[in-house]
Amino acid sequence: MQRWGIGESSLPPGSEILFREPALWDRYHWQMLLIAAVILIQAGFIGGLLSERHRRQLAEIESRQRLTELAHANRYSAVGELTTSIAHELNQPLGSILTNAETAELMLKATSPDINEIRQILADIRRDDQRASEVIRRLRSVLRKRPFEIKDTELNDTVREAIGLVTALADGRRITLAYAPAAAELHVKGDPVQLQQVVLNLIINALDAVSDADMKKREVGVSTGRAGGHAEIRIADTGSGIAVGDLANIFNPFFTTKPQGMGMGLAIVKTIVEAHHGTIAAENQPSGGALFTIRLPIIH
Repeated sequence: MQRWGIGESSLPPGSEILFREPALWDRYHWQMLLIAAVILIQAGFIGGLLSERHRRQLAEIESRQRLTELAHANRYSAVGELTTSIAHELNQPLGSILTNAETAELMLKATSPDINEIRQILADIRRDDQRASEVIRRLRSVLRKRPFEIKDTELNDTVREAIGLVTALADGRRITLAYAPAAAELHVKGDPVQLQQVVLNLIINALDAVSDADMKKREVGVSTGRAGGHAEIRIADTGSGIAVGDLANIFNPFFTTKPQGMGMGLAIVKTIVEAHHGTIAAENQPSGGALFTIRLPIIH
């Protein structure tokens, strides 16, 4: 029947078919059922993994949004502490601009004004204007609310900008604020504003530690360098250091040793550093004072 292409429907009623070749299903139905079951189970696992991945991505996005909001609130708090410092930073160039403008105005009223001296006064006005503009630019950069942004960031310049915001505060407290940048550029992948916030928080804490301890040697040192495949930021002070019992809890939320502190500054610092795939550690220096070390992966 197979050779001549005779179908079963063409046979007379009551015909009996012998030596029928069993169909694929008849031969391997248990194996086919098993394969189908395995495929369904794998599809279920894959669907579950894709769903879990989607939920994880949503959780990461929400976590970054919460981190951005919390970090933004913390930046406002930090800048609030710098109000006097920032006002001083702006008053100096603005006062110089006013004085130079009044001097130039008086000179122009003279019969034969000294053009070279007036040109020098205008150069001073331009320099002071740029200085005031730079203070405002740094302040706007820190306060601006924007989503977590990952990009190539040069760490030496990022740290230098953060130090520029607290220099006047250190001068007002009669504390020496020294910066020793790495000789070579340090490129990391991260959000420059949030990395500035990390440095800003740690420097303000260091200044507070030196002020509260009322030490004779009043210094805060900031340095950057390279350690293997990581960039390092080291912030050291000459305060009284960290109590041994507090070292294990210093980065915990709501843990603080300050009477008016909320205990969120260092917790936010740690969260930001870990979001950049880095680490932060705190220790006491043998010579006295605390040392905070941040490590971030370098872009190769």
